[in-house]
Amino acid sequence: MPIAVAAGAVVIDNSSAFRMDSQVPLVVPEVNPQAVAAHQGIIANPNCTTILMAVAVWPLHQVRTVKRIVAATYQSASGAGAKAIEEVKSQAQAILQGEEPTTEIFPYPLAFNLFPHNSPINELGYCEEEMKMVNETHKIFDTQQLKITATCIRVPVLRAHSEAINLEFETPLTVNEAREILSQAPGVQVVEDWKANHFPMPVEATGRDEVLVGRIRQDISHPCGLEIWLCGDQIRKGAALNAIQIAELLVAKSLLQPAAVALTL
Repeated sequence: MPIAVAAGAVVIDNSSAFRMDSQVPLVVPEVNPQAVAAHQGIIANPNCTTILMAVAVWPLHQVRTVKRIVAATYQSASGAGAKAIEEVKSQAQAILQGEEPTTEIFPYPLAFNLFPHNSPINELGYCEEEMKMVNETHKIFDTQQLKITATCIRVPVLRAHSEAINLEFETPLTVNEAREILSQAPGVQVVEDWKANHFPMPVEATGRDEVLVGRIRQDISHPCGLEIWLCGDQIRKGAALNAIQIAELLVAKSLLQPAAVALTL
């Protein structure tokens, strides 16, 4: 990477190596496109769960300040790579045939099962994935005042992550206002059919660029609270697409020389 930067390229990095580096912008184009101008050769692509949440929460936060986010994520096997998808498939086949499933990628069988995200746990009991959502959202939103807590769970879904998000605003935001804001928000597709009980699902988010948001409802426990449910393809918007959008921003803002973008994993 330093070689690419020294050669004049702008590196858009999809690893976690530079995300919290104060000298490196962490960018979700729908949220903080202006941040790309501060790059010093490297721009970081955020964590997939952070990106999906940010795209849905930011437009609401712009209208009514969000004080607190409580997030629960339901993360698919594809977040751990192609081999993880195949592992879940083989585990499901083994279980259906009455055999013991084997594990290689995950610490426990994921087929017909779920467990907390298998990343290192800190002294507070939060895993690394959960802290990424907290710390990266603070950086992207450019605030330390927003209170965030998260619980990240790996679920037996092949592709696309889901998130249940509880939002507490400084002042009330009605369901209709929230729905109208999200229906016009870039990168968001509102999916709600209350009569059919049809809301965002990972099978419908798979292969889509948009973050699907729905089941927008009043939090009955708090007058300033709203609940939203979202699904997003973490391979597309949660990784590849977001990086491409950053590159497009650089071109649109004339912030690099032709053919001077390097994408890294």
